[in-house]
Amino acid sequence: MKKEKNLNTENQILEAAKNVFQQKGLDGARMQEIADKAGINKAMLHYYYRSKQLLFEAVFDNAFILLAPQLNKILNDDSSIETKIKNFTANYISFVSLHPYLPNFVIQELHKNPDFVEKIKSKSDFPNLAKFKKQVNDEVEQNILKPIDAEQLFINILSLSIFPFIGTHLIKAFIDIDDKGFQKIIEERKTAVAAFIIASIKK
Repeated sequence: MKKEKNLNTENQILEAAKNVFQQKGLDGARMQEIADKAGINKAMLHYYYRSKQLLFEAVFDNAFILLAPQLNKILNDDSSIETKIKNFTANYISFVSLHPYLPNFVIQELHKNPDFVEKIKSKSDFPNLAKFKKQVNDEVEQNILKPIDAEQLFINILSLSIFPFIGTHLIKAFIDIDDKGFQKIIEERKTAVAAFIIASIKK
């Protein structure tokens, strides 16, 4: 019973933290606010997580556990590169729309702690590109795709999917849209990114 109660409390903390981080980011979030949202006192919160950084990492790990297997499955199924691009961008953008704090957190961590990427890479479901790269090379040889380096293609897919979440405020300023308009743009990018990339690489 005690273990169950502890697990429930931890889940409450992580859910509360996710909501606060999503609204205010890592820098804007406050431990007291997270404790209040979780329905516990600050001392209890610190008992579970000694710092805001450790709490954020726990929230990130929970999200990564959900995202990584999805992406890995897409990259390693038997579908064509065109289908993979469509599924990857739609899944990735949909997921990050629900966890928009994640890209900036990763960027911040990479600047502060270069070993962070090794920690992510060591996880069992970290996406494996071997099959994707082989398929790209095969489809280039079969004249389905224009000559393109598989790694450059993957960087393009990832960059076009992730940048709007990193540069949200800049994009909103450049194209003069509000939050509602930005959400519309993000929704459209679930298919627009794939369409743009496929048009550029297909024979």
